[in-house]
Amino acid sequence: MIDNSIQHVQKALLDLDKEMEKIVMNLSLSLKEKDNLMLPILLQKKVLKQTLEDLQYLKDNPPPPDQPCGISKYRND
Repeated sequence: MIDNSIQHVQKALLDLDKEMEKIVMNLSLSLKEKDNLMLPILLQKKVLKQTLEDLQYLKDNPPPPDQPCGISKYRND
């Protein structure tokens, strides 16, 4: 399951790279327009890269199978 998620995130990163390349290669856009178009893409890439790192960590260091989720420590009963 994690492998599938990792593949989807990697594909999304490649798609964003292609989108950025199109913007950079578009000679009809000013630098300011390119910056404005690329900023949201860069923010998405940042989140996806962190997600990819987290998924890779979980793949390499899976939690023990019977480990509780930890939410019980926040209950008052």
